[in-house]
Amino acid sequence: MAELLAKTDKRTKYCGEFTKADIGNEVCVMGWAQKQRDLGKLIFIDLRDRTGIVQLAFDSDSNKEAFEKAFTVRSEYVLCAKGTVRAREEGAINKDRATGEIEIFVKELKILSASQTPPFEIVENSNVKTELRLKHRYLDLRRPDMMNNILMRSKIAKIVRDYYAENGFVEIETPNLIKPTPEGARDYLVPSRVHPGKFYALPQSPQLYKQILMLSGFDRYVQLARCYRDEDLRADRQPEFTQIDLEMSFVTEDDVMAINEGFLKRVFKDFLGKDIETPIQRMTYAEAMDRFGSDKPDLRFGFELKNITDIVKNTEFRVFKGAIEMGGSIRAINVKGGAKFSRKEIDALGEFVKTYRAKGLAWAKNTEGEISSSYAKFLTEDENKAIYEAMGFEKGDLLCIVADKDNVVFDSLGALRCEVAKKMGLCDPMDFKLLWVTEFPLFEYDEEEGRYYAKHHPFTSPMDEDLPLMDTDPSKVRAKAYDMVINGMEAGGGSIRIHNPEIQWKMFNVLGLTKEEAEEKFGFLLEAFKYGTPPHGGLAFGFDRLCTLLLGLDDIRNVIAFPKVQNATELMTECPNYPEAKALEELKIKAYTEE
Repeated sequence: MAELLAKTDKRTKYCGEFTKADIGNEVCVMGWAQKQRDLGKLIFIDLRDRTGIVQLAFDSDSNKEAFEKAFTVRSEYVLCAKGTVRAREEGAINKDRATGEIEIFVKELKILSASQTPPFEIVENSNVKTELRLKHRYLDLRRPDMMNNILMRSKIAKIVRDYYAENGFVEIETPNLIKPTPEGARDYLVPSRVHPGKFYALPQSPQLYKQILMLSGFDRYVQLARCYRDEDLRADRQPEFTQIDLEMSFVTEDDVMAINEGFLKRVFKDFLGKDIETPIQRMTYAEAMDRFGSDKPDLRFGFELKNITDIVKNTEFRVFKGAIEMGGSIRAINVKGGAKFSRKEIDALGEFVKTYRAKGLAWAKNTEGEISSSYAKFLTEDENKAIYEAMGFEKGDLLCIVADKDNVVFDSLGALRCEVAKKMGLCDPMDFKLLWVTEFPLFEYDEEEGRYYAKHHPFTSPMDEDLPLMDTDPSKVRAKAYDMVINGMEAGGGSIRIHNPEIQWKMFNVLGLTKEEAEEKFGFLLEAFKYGTPPHGGLAFGFDRLCTLLLGLDDIRNVIAFPKVQNATELMTECPNYPEAKALEELKIKAYTEE
């Protein structure tokens, strides 16, 4: 039967905080029973809380009542224990535990709450299926590694707030019920009861509000902002997430990047004890795509893309010739040490690139000077030799080639270089390579819809020298945009914003928005622009992603207390779910169900 805490039951310390300095002290501890060990006249219980474990000791000869209660304790019982801290005997010291030199000899034990047998053991690095862990997330979060992830997230959040406050940023909360946005991912919509037929949206980011704050004169704004996007999930994406959102007035790209380099330097030093070099390396979008096939290149390994189109421009090999005729290219990566891959493994790499719309993978491997290849017989001896020389192809290497439209070649080879690096164990999560990617295209063209879209958002400023191209060739306009890439993951991104109404109208025009549509969607911002707009720009870090990187993890769900799964459901509470009929009636909404 559960017992109640008395007013005198005051916890002395957390379990993991006891040391030899506490020996002889009368203490009170509370927590969960990790396990109970019955040794006849002696019983030991490992008591756990968020800081660690301390051992409780019971002796039937010294305190029969406490001993008998301890006998009934099972895993995950919630206990309150009072007793004396004493040194463990020499042979009983646990060197793997911070409290391993002491134990608490218990005089009084209260069982505050009993527990059923948990569906999985509460231990570190559990191999339990993710679905079961998330269904019982309250148990999963008790596991020391998960508990540590959430505690470390809190520590990182404090570093964020401290750094930006010290640098003159004002923390301001922006609304979570906003006007639906017309660009970007799908909005989560919230119906309004008092305005039937109208909907709020949950913010995909505080973008427009933080620009308004710059117009309001706050100069430097920051917020740990909750954001929402109704899109398909990946290991690094959730429908609701947190970002470190900031904006600055009277700045250039260099200013924004410099202040955030300072933050990165601070968080890596304070959290990991690592010094990162500043200024951080920069690379243009065009160079990143050309060398790595990605606008978020992982610099922890090589395997850079090389364009070999000119070498085979006169080939009769149908695969290469077809790519050239369609205006595409032939590019390759040289996987140093990749000759150890078996034919079966290479075939699997061929299937891998097909998921990125490539038609297949041409390959050659050099095993102790003997070259085997899927394509060499279709090329001349000179063409093969020129490819090998251009690629630095040597003993032990694997050459991987894709021929197709440029975007397919970039996507497939960019992903392939990362895939083979993982297979070869070259992706140490604690080897951090940071990079600014700059000069993104301002627009991207959708062939199906026959129109341009903003690559980032419609408030990103074009580079000054590219302004004339807004009227003649929008596809060549570069943006004053910058992304922070860490180990092949986009950790954050931002831009200098448009503050000139003329340029903003040009932007809307290229995007195909009429004056009426622009006024309808962004009228409040355009109105604000009439009253003195400072040059401004900002950036947002994905806070969940940053925590994931700093902790060396590969899934952001491990740094989020209550995450969603692939289909955007939360297994513990079984949300989303159907509302009551009365609530829908009040909202004047009819709900479609598949039942």
